[in-house]
Amino acid sequence: MRVLVRTLLSAALAGLALLGPIASASGHGGGGDEPRFRALIFSKTAAFRHTECIPAGTVAIAQMALRHDFEVDATENAAEFTEQNLARYDVVIFLCTTGDVLNAQQQTAFEHYIQAGGGYAGIHSASDTEYDWPWYGRLVGAYFRDHPGVPGVNQQFQTATIRVEDPDTAATRDLPRRWTREEEWYNFRTNPRNLVHVLMNVDERTYDPRGYSQPGGSPPMGDHPIAWCHRYDGGRSFYTALGHKGSYFKEPLLLSHILGGLEIAAGLEPCRGENPRLDQLARQVVRDCNRDGDLDRDYPLGALRRALRLVDEDSRCARRIERAIERAQRERERELLRIYRDCSRDGDLDRDYPRGQLRRALRLLPDELREYTDCESAIEEALDDRG
Repeated sequence: MRVLVRTLLSAALAGLALLGPIASASGHGGGGDEPRFRALIFSKTAAFRHTECIPAGTVAIAQMALRHDFEVDATENAAEFTEQNLARYDVVIFLCTTGDVLNAQQQTAFEHYIQAGGGYAGIHSASDTEYDWPWYGRLVGAYFRDHPGVPGVNQQFQTATIRVEDPDTAATRDLPRRWTREEEWYNFRTNPRNLVHVLMNVDERTYDPRGYSQPGGSPPMGDHPIAWCHRYDGGRSFYTALGHKGSYFKEPLLLSHILGGLEIAAGLEPCRGENPRLDQLARQVVRDCNRDGDLDRDYPLGALRRALRLVDEDSRCARRIERAIERAQRERERELLRIYRDCSRDGDLDRDYPRGQLRRALRLLPDELREYTDCESAIEEALDDRG
């Protein structure tokens, strides 16, 4: 049954469970025109239930639909996951889902939906969902491990600084390069960086990231992606770990981030991780590896990461490519240190560096170098000189 968005808002604000599809109005300025895209919010939980995230997130997305001309339904009924019903939507939003929420038949329907070019957007505990369904794990990008909140060690909610890695996407273009906010900061079982296009990471130096899964606190991730997007199995995927508290869904910057992510997942905006040249090189990496089980030349890190997505994760080629990625990452870190040593020595860069290296060095510039040296201005000047 389809109802007006005001009914959705009233129900969610009253804390009522959303047990059937509930639709927002669309085309608020178009006089009956087609909406820009159609979305389905799915918020079923089979483990921990986020009693703030689900109603507040549903309301926020419904309000977005009114303001930005798209249509949204909401359900916690997994029976809605049929191929016929899912085909009505451009993106399915897993809003703070947890546990095993779909049966085998429903999982197959969702796989077919993505394979037919559908979109997925995961918010917060969408990564704490369907641990026994490897396909879903690859779709979301990484599974949740734990978060801070270790008794006697640290607080569950902490203020930390997010570093925006790609500022040129719909999900990040309104954000400051360094975004400081409070959150329940998720740690993941694996680092998704080699499988996805990372949009943002959280700077572990700005908070205590140790999680509750080990006595005394689990180890930090180090490199800590917190939002990303990628193409997967014919479809599109966007994930953000942000959004635990209901009050967070009143933050304009978070709402802009989520709206942009929905637009990416719906296919209206590019993920920006797409690069035809690197895609071609990735296919060459796979051919090279399949030919004799080895890589006969050095490839760019981006091409290696894309190649890893194209091979079976348990194959010999996957292991070869992972080792090549590790070598390329070590070389990239050495390049970064060379730039920092150069600029911190005399406030200038004494040699030419590729533009990509300079942009990365500026994005990851440590606070102490930013504050106590002229590195920031030196790198910016070098970038300006390169047009």
